[in-house]
Amino acid sequence: MRQLIHFWTRHISPYLASLMAAIGTVSLVVCMVLLLGLSKLFQEVWEKEAFSVDTTLLVQIHQRANPRLDRVMLELTQLGNPGFIVGVVIGSLGWLWWKQKRTEAQLFAIASLGALILNVGLKLFFAKPRPTLWTYLITEKSFSFPSGHALGAMVIYGFLAYLLASQFPKFSRPIYTATVGLIAAIGLSRLYLGVHWPSDVLAGYAVGFLWLMTCITLLKLQAQPR
Repeated sequence: MRQLIHFWTRHISPYLASLMAAIGTVSLVVCMVLLLGLSKLFQEVWEKEAFSVDTTLLVQIHQRANPRLDRVMLELTQLGNPGFIVGVVIGSLGWLWWKQKRTEAQLFAIASLGALILNVGLKLFFAKPRPTLWTYLITEKSFSFPSGHALGAMVIYGFLAYLLASQFPKFSRPIYTATVGLIAAIGLSRLYLGVHWPSDVLAGYAVGFLWLMTCITLLKLQAQPR
């Protein structure tokens, strides 16, 4: 018993304390709530449950469609397209490497690759068809659940916002505010264009946030003195 207490005090407790300090109480609670919500959503999607609110929200959004909004939403959705995101990732990795921020670059690469794997894997696993309520302004061929644009935007732009806010703490609030606005706008564009159900976008945000927090926590743990 004494040896067990000694092992806990010497090896386990310091690690847990570091982990809790890195995650933060509020973030931990948010992650737990998201996990519970996702488990319920995953179950319902797997059982092919229909979400009446999905159709209602999409129809309400589409009622406000007009040519000017069409152009705005098409531009916004481009910011979450795979080609654009790949360019952002490559450019950011190059900048981080040039600035000698090797740990940040490695974790950002892991975050980006993980987001891709999660998106593709979940889409293939659930194989949920996209909405067909009206004619698309764009062409999408992959499955619907979760939204890759929402997931990718949350991870990529969220991670970059964290790095910028850490580098310039005086501007952390406007950085995070602008990033949240951008991520929300990308998700809204997918709904406006009718290529995703609202539950797809919410799932993309939730999965992306959980993965983002995991990667940021790993980065914080790397930065702590050993």
